Amino acid sequence: MFKKTAIKSYIIAGLLIWVPLVITLWVLNLLVSTMDQSLQLLPQALLTENWLGMHVPGQGVILTVLIVFFTGVLVANILGQRMVQFWEGLLARIPIVNTIYHSVKQVSDTLFSGTGHAFRKVLLVRYPHPEAWSLAFQTNVPVEVAARLPEDLVAVFIPTTPSPVNGFYFYVRRVDVIEIDMSVDAAFKYIVSMGVAAPKSSGIVMPTPSDNK
Repeated sequence: MFKKTAIKSYIIAGLLIWVPLVITLWVLNLLVSTMDQSLQLLPQALLTENWLGMHVPGQGVILTVLIVFFTGVLVANILGQRMVQFWEGLLARIPIVNTIYHSVKQVSDTLFSGTGHAFRKVLLVRYPHPEAWSLAFQTNVPVEVAARLPEDLVAVFIPTTPSPVNGFYFYVRRVDVIEIDMSVDAAFKYIVSMGVAAPKSSGIVMPTPSDNK
């Protein structure tokens, strides 16, 4: 007979194996299923259902990667850049589409191109009350905002847990934030895992608030 404590520990041990595995498989299945939608761009004769008699999962992943790769090759030359400018000019004439497209493009340019200053520093800020600290990412203060505020401010994005794509955007005094020696990737891991799955070596340096004053 197993003791109740032993049964509980075995169940927890089993959950620790199956929960991350099932979630990982679910996410992968979602990604593959989504990318398989790109197969609709292919002629019906090229689909495996027609010449193999069955659907082969993952074709969409390969096709999506190839589309992204050759798109990057295309826009790397002058002709491709002119095509992008023409396309963006068309989108700029559509009011709602223009707002959505350019907002998303600014975020993606900052995150992927490495040319912007947003999400390049990890900070500690007082949130949600003066006795608590939260991880935040430094972003940009609009010129119009900086011109109307008398103090030296920092724009910060405070992501929520476990979904870092949502959060809060604040302006805080520079003297009230602490810049820490942590990579953006490491900070995202802390946030997504709610501080459980900490990186093995994050190089965290925890200064005191007086260091910034």
